[in-house]
Formats: sequence, structure tokens, C-alpha cells
Amino acid sequence: MYLVAVAWVYVVLMMSVVEASGTGTVLGAVFTFLLYGVLPLAIVMYLMGTPARRRARRAAQAQAVAASVAQPDGSDHAAGDPLAAVREEP
Repeated sequence: MYLVAVAWVYVVLMMSVVEASGTGTVLGAVFTFLLYGVLPLAIVMYLMGTPARRRARRAAQAQAVAASVAQPDGSDHAAGDPLAAVREEP
């Protein structure tokens, strides 16, 4: 995925250089680089990273649930006796 992104940045950079060196202006080259390169690439990289972010979020939630199940009171100490002591009459 990153190889395609680097190649796209290279192509757009070369387009910007041609824009600046030809009859165009440096401002036109900057806008060419931003509008043909940075903006579309940022959108595509964000969309391509969505499954990884979703997996990381689910793993963090699963880890939080597992941690809360292991120690119900949230401490590092062992849980006490869950049953109350039965009082006996003398």
C-alpha cells in the first residue's frame, strides 16, 4: 500500500515540477501538488486504514472486557469470599 502511495507522490511531484518550469507558475505547481497529490492520497490512505483501526479498536475492547472479568473489583488482589458468613445462634 505504501509503495503505491510513494509512487503517486513521485508522479504528482514530477507534474508539479513541469507545471513550475513550463509556462505555469509556482502557485499553480503548489496547487497541482496539493489537489492532485496530497488531498486524494490522504483520503485514500484514510479509507485503506479503516479495517486496521477497526481491528485495533475491537482488540482494545476485548482486552478491557477480559481485564474487567479477571478482577471484578479492579484491583490486583485476589477477590475475597463472595458469600457472606452465616451467623449462628448460640
